Amino acid sequence: MAAHALTACQWILLSGCVSASLYAIVAAVAMPFFAVRRGSGASVAVRAPHPLPPFAKVGVSVLKPLCGAEPRLYENLRTFCDQRHGYFQLVLGVSSPDDPAIAVVRRLQAAYPMHDIELAVDTRVHGSNLKVSNLINMAERARHDVIVIADSDIAVEADYLDTVAAPLADPRVGVVTCLYVAQSIGGFWPRVGALFINEWFAPSVRVAHAAGSRRFGFGATLALRRATLERIGGFDALKNCLADDYWLAEHVRALGLRTVLSRVMVATDVIEPTFSALWQRETRWLRTIRSLNPLGFAFLFITFPTPWLVAGAWLTAGLAEGPFDGAHLWAALASGASTAACFAARMLLHLRSARHERTFWRDLPLVPLRDTLLAFQWIAGAFGSHVVWRGARMPVVASAAARQDAALGVMDVMETSDGG
Repeated sequence: MAAHALTACQWILLSGCVSASLYAIVAAVAMPFFAVRRGSGASVAVRAPHPLPPFAKVGVSVLKPLCGAEPRLYENLRTFCDQRHGYFQLVLGVSSPDDPAIAVVRRLQAAYPMHDIELAVDTRVHGSNLKVSNLINMAERARHDVIVIADSDIAVEADYLDTVAAPLADPRVGVVTCLYVAQSIGGFWPRVGALFINEWFAPSVRVAHAAGSRRFGFGATLALRRATLERIGGFDALKNCLADDYWLAEHVRALGLRTVLSRVMVATDVIEPTFSALWQRETRWLRTIRSLNPLGFAFLFITFPTPWLVAGAWLTAGLAEGPFDGAHLWAALASGASTAACFAARMLLHLRSARHERTFWRDLPLVPLRDTLLAFQWIAGAFGSHVVWRGARMPVVASAAARQDAALGVMDVMETSDGG
């Protein structure tokens, strides 16, 4: 019987299925189990226990830009007050005197009168990124040698400041950042959004980190020395950047300093109540990734398991019905094996991301929806020149310009940064 070669379409599909299966396996292995403890009203992944270098005598200024009264804002801010670190300041900033977050901060100040909690209300706008404008205004009030920037929806454990500040004792370390585990606040769509973070974003970072990449920085936590911030030109260097957290770390790396991914994972809230709000948020993230790493964005399609599982099952069935020769037999075996391995890895990743058995079974039916929705968002993220963040429309091309500035103007950043 004459051998029948596979078509080009079959080879491409088989290559994609095998690649997606390999990625799913690596992602599942790279993610730790979320062993969860509860403290200060937060739910945070426990880090592996080992002793911390002593760094308790260094003062830390925590900057938290606020915008509006989020559902768990008070509870999340409380976790930053319940720190074991010996000497820290909490600076909370808003850009409007009518911001409802002000009442939450006043309540926090009343509950913790012994703590150094400062409210910064400043309407000055310094660039297109309103969060960075807020940080520029807040930075004037920071008094300590270590600066920690954390988003408003972050909750932490009592040893958080000790943990993230400790690596900065090494002068070769420039910035410390944290990954995060998502908590859904509300109904159906927040649960879908939490899966985006816990079962796609965090694993992709873990895979990149395991492969040796250190080109990241997350708004959940960015800790650095004040002197380092001044060397990169302060927050002014980021005032027109879309992905300010990434670019802060990137400017620090341009100084020859290392980025450390902390062993602690903080908690973040997912609160988008509607499909439209969730779609807008997640396509903003994907367009931002596109602006920072176009090549990496182009290959993200490998990281969506469910569409590849469907494609693999369809390919295996088609090959099994075709000419039963050596090429088709081996292709059918490879396709079937990769599909089975991809399915097992996807289930393992879901298991590792689940908080407990109840959430594993509750969210299991959402896994195909989550992966398929992500594939459509990736297609949408490939187009569009703007994103919407907290009601402000920002151009994606600003990040591309910042990437060029970082590549071509490192010396300018270093030379002009002494002015702060």
